[in-house]
Amino acid sequence: MSETIFTMGEQSTLPGGSIHDHPNQDIPQSAEPISAAEEFIFQGDKTTGVLFILRYPDYPYFSAEAEEAFLKTIGALQLNASNVAVVNLANKHNPNDWGRIMKFFEPKKIILLGVEPTSLKLPVIAHNSYMKGRIATVFNTFSFEEMFADVQKKKLFWGEFKTFIGS
Repeated sequence: MSETIFTMGEQSTLPGGSIHDHPNQDIPQSAEPISAAEEFIFQGDKTTGVLFILRYPDYPYFSAEAEEAFLKTIGALQLNASNVAVVNLANKHNPNDWGRIMKFFEPKKIILLGVEPTSLKLPVIAHNSYMKGRIATVFNTFSFEEMFADVQKKKLFWGEFKTFIGS
C-alpha cells in the first residue's frame, strides 16, 4: 500500500487546542440550536446519509490527533466535515439506542469507530467488515487511537473503508 493516511504533517493550533492542517476545515457544529425535537448533539450534516458513530468519553468528538486523521481520511475520498455527520455516544445527551439513531439520522452508511456493535444491540460484526441492513449498511472498525497503535489495523481499515464509501 503506497497511500499515506493519517500522517502528522505541518500543523497549526487553533484556539482551544484543536490541530488542523487547514483551520477552515474545523468540524462544524450542527447549524441549528437543539430543540425538543433534536435528540442528538452532533457535528456536520445528517442529510447526506453518512454517519460516523464514536464513543470518546474524554473529548466532545475526537482527540486532536484523531480529528486530524479523520479529516485527512474523509478528505481523501472527497468528503469533508460538513457533508458527513459525527455523533459521540459518550455524550450523556445522546441516546445509545439504535432505533432512535436510525430514526433521527436516517443514515445510509454508518461507520462505527471503536464502538462495539453489540453495545447498540446489533449483531456481532467483525472489525473492518460490514453488515447490510434493509435501510443502511454498517461498517465496524477500530477507533483512530487503536489504528495509531497498530499499522496493520490502519491498513486493513483503509482498504475496506475506501470500498465501503465508494459503494
